[in-house]
Amino acid sequence: MMNLSNLKKMKLAGKKVACLTAYDAAFSRCLEQAGVEVILVGDSLGMVVQGHSTTLPVTLDDMVYHTQMVQRGNNTAWCVADIPFMEDSTLEKTLNSAQALMKIGQANMVKLEGGDRVLPFVRSLSALGIPVCGHLGLLPQSVQKTGYRVQGREIEAGKKILKDALLLQKSGAEMLVLECIPESLAEQITLELDIPVIGIGSGRKTDGQILVLHDILGLTLEKPPKFSKNFMVNSGSIQNAVEAYVKAVKSQSFPEKTHILAE
Repeated sequence: MMNLSNLKKMKLAGKKVACLTAYDAAFSRCLEQAGVEVILVGDSLGMVVQGHSTTLPVTLDDMVYHTQMVQRGNNTAWCVADIPFMEDSTLEKTLNSAQALMKIGQANMVKLEGGDRVLPFVRSLSALGIPVCGHLGLLPQSVQKTGYRVQGREIEAGKKILKDALLLQKSGAEMLVLECIPESLAEQITLELDIPVIGIGSGRKTDGQILVLHDILGLTLEKPPKFSKNFMVNSGSIQNAVEAYVKAVKSQSFPEKTHILAE
């Protein structure tokens, strides 16, 4: 069974961590059998499963339900569950959300989006023994304000993301996701943090990579993001495609230069 200690050992050893999203038992079984170390039950299900244009309509009940399904099919991967939009707006709501995702959904870890806003929540969760994953850069729950674009390009914005990353770790976060930030900034953060740093659209220098499962299978409803890759092409089966993704992450042949967003 994958755990935080093993993930931290992988970081120290320079071994890349392969992560993917999943939303049900059948796919989570497929992922763990292919060697995926971290499964994220992402609120991205709002877009790829429910057909919404953003993650915002996803409810806590949705997340608990899908986490339950994923964990029924998963025996070995570390399972992270997103706390959905506005369910971390207060400490009380954050604690209730984490309790539901871990006690009922059986998640191993919860993920919060944002920097200084969530630091008190991270400290409280960590003090209670609840593993927390941070999420910086492009924040899908804030796209109505920021849009879908690379974050941290400007010097001050980059400094803010680095500062937030260090403060999240100091507050007790055990893992960090960096979404759509320049590769050079992602590399700096990865080197400065002791916890595993997982990238999505953030270049090749992070401790691991994560993509949305439907994107690597060519099932994206809209135009797929530049940083993703369709691994179903020439794979012959879903299992082969997931295995190809894991192999590419481990060998560092993914992401390729063409998947890197502009600095």
